[in-house]
Amino acid sequence: MKHEFDLRLGALKAAYSDGSLTPRQLITTLHERAAALNPEFNLFIHLLSLAELEPYLAALDDKSPAELPLFGVPFAIKDNIDLAGIPTTAACPAFAYVPEQSATIVAQLIALGAVPMGKTNLDQFATGLNGTRSPYGECRNSVHPAYPSGGSSSGSALAVALGVASFALGTDTAGSGRVPAALNNLVGLKATKGLLSTAGVVPACRTLDCVTYFTASAAEASQLLALTAKLDARDEYSRANPLWNDASAFGKPRPGFRFGVPVQLEFLGCAESPALFASTIEQLKTLGGEAVEIDFAPFLEAARLLYEGPWVAERYSVAGALIEQQPDAVLPVIKAVLEKAPSVSGVDTFRAQYRLQALKAICDRILAEVDCILTPAYPRPVTLDELHAEPVKRNSDLGYYTNFMNMLDYAAVAVPAGFMANGLPWGVTLFGRAFTDQYLLSLADGLQRQHGLPLSGERTLDTPAPASVARNDRARVVVCGAHLDGLPLNWQLKQRGGRLLQATQSSPDYQLYALAGGPPFRPGMVRVAEGGVAIAVEVWELPSAELGSFLTGIPAPLGLGKVQLADGSWETGFICEPYGLAGAVDITHFGGWKAYMQSKG
Repeated sequence: MKHEFDLRLGALKAAYSDGSLTPRQLITTLHERAAALNPEFNLFIHLLSLAELEPYLAALDDKSPAELPLFGVPFAIKDNIDLAGIPTTAACPAFAYVPEQSATIVAQLIALGAVPMGKTNLDQFATGLNGTRSPYGECRNSVHPAYPSGGSSSGSALAVALGVASFALGTDTAGSGRVPAALNNLVGLKATKGLLSTAGVVPACRTLDCVTYFTASAAEASQLLALTAKLDARDEYSRANPLWNDASAFGKPRPGFRFGVPVQLEFLGCAESPALFASTIEQLKTLGGEAVEIDFAPFLEAARLLYEGPWVAERYSVAGALIEQQPDAVLPVIKAVLEKAPSVSGVDTFRAQYRLQALKAICDRILAEVDCILTPAYPRPVTLDELHAEPVKRNSDLGYYTNFMNMLDYAAVAVPAGFMANGLPWGVTLFGRAFTDQYLLSLADGLQRQHGLPLSGERTLDTPAPASVARNDRARVVVCGAHLDGLPLNWQLKQRGGRLLQATQSSPDYQLYALAGGPPFRPGMVRVAEGGVAIAVEVWELPSAELGSFLTGIPAPLGLGKVQLADGSWETGFICEPYGLAGAVDITHFGGWKAYMQSKG
């Protein structure tokens, strides 16, 4: 379905800047389109009227795209997230209230110039992954009428896929920001818990909930995350974003990254999904990735804890009082999911927490060995008829690869990865350690550029690939002396979780000296204008959080600076202050510290 306007962030900024479009023209047209689509797709619970939109448009009259990063950008809001003056229903009319204050994330976006189109439909109390559990009507897929939109952020995904919003806000506790993205050819960013404020969000599971972004491209999700990942005093679960995960971390994936692939893959009998997944693995390899088989069993066990364990009681803490006072106000399928919650004991809860912590320790060790893990977004799509016949079982099928993510405190991005023979979109999920969001989005961007699939609205990526190199929560350090593998100070790297990436050489621009003093005996590597050679070095990787302690332990005259490698790249590495060469011996002709040490016997 081709859209009338190009709603991508860059395209709108260009159109507004050259005067070919105004926010009023765009928003008025999109409002008409949304009103026309709503009877068929049930995507909005409350589409803002033109009168309700006017204050947001008026606020832009004396502003410009140069002043506001999201000037005139239309967005949609899942109706469990507050917009001041508009009812928040959580898809339950009896629960509805009118907030005086917008959710923090909504207020941030409006302050950046974005215009809210309305409140979108969802599975009631955000309990579901399919989009059919709402008294405001079920949401069907944007592409294929026999399939659901996915949920619980159903209307938000549809708002972007159907071309009435540039992006949309959803929430994700067990997959609600990823499943609908994959089913509608969208990117779904479930950022690290606490990175996006949940103040003003109706809880599903307060300790697990995340606000999510739906976008056409990973690059747009990166931009939105960078603009709104702020520590929020209103949200006691808010977390500061480390600088290694800021906007500059988004870039081109560096060849040599390692991505985990589950040994235990489940497609529930789907004939097409295995080949689509295998194709994605090959695309990541083409980007320079190395596939590493991993044991997926502990992740799956953690996933089962979400609904089989005591966390269902956390959901009940929100909807329970209404269920007890007005049983008919809550959908039967939601009551069925929550029915065991009142019997959950404190003992049950602590036992489950202990088991979850044990599983997290195992899963963290697995993740420590790779840069991310790749899974299908779901084993197979399910039809609306299947959901009607077996609502709980088929909903659970959709969450097979998603339910563990917030339990284990990981970041995740759903990214389009193909289409099935019937035209239905199909997707994968990249997930990784907390605070590697921009790195995951970089890989997702690389995938989108690699496969070249059309974006939502039959558009393609027309922006240039990032010029910078993507970063994650690992720092590279080039060592040339006593920190080399097997030498006396190498323990300082390994103690900090360091991992050897490669043994290589510097560019041919360095001289090597054996410094005076010791033990431990140490070299000094100095860049020179002439008379230099290539020096044998190693590239190590260690957690960015440990880099500071490593640096402060380096004695003068050595320090960390930039070292050029044989491939022309520059990495953080050991350098020597010129004054440190007093009394040093030139050992450049050995070509490296290990060769020199071997010569000494």
